[in-house]
Amino acid sequence: MHSDAAALVALFQSLDAASRQSLLDYAAFLQSRLPDVVPAEPVTPVLVTPPLDETVIGALKRLRQSYAMLETNKVFHQASALVSAHVMQGRPTDEVIADLEKLFADHYQSYLRDNQLTK
Repeated sequence: MHSDAAALVALFQSLDAASRQSLLDYAAFLQSRLPDVVPAEPVTPVLVTPPLDETVIGALKRLRQSYAMLETNKVFHQASALVSAHVMQGRPTDEVIADLEKLFADHYQSYLRDNQLTK
């Protein structure tokens, strides 16, 4: 893990729940200011096979890689709520990963509809 990422994780872990949510909201705001690149042709997800012992964070990274065509800021808020439910409330890993997979698949369908790429 990069030292900046490790420092951010350490800071995040030292915060209370409300402050953690504020930090996530601020990160989403910063990310939303980045320019979006929209491809001219539809991009098909390249689904990466999950390892047997996959973590929630590992699943999030895998899904971001698989669905690289999605605008991350559109998915980020919902995904961060699922990750928070796992970390803060102890929601089971397999349930959160299943919900993350559905979330990304749903956003991919929206991507196709928004770009009129469905048949």
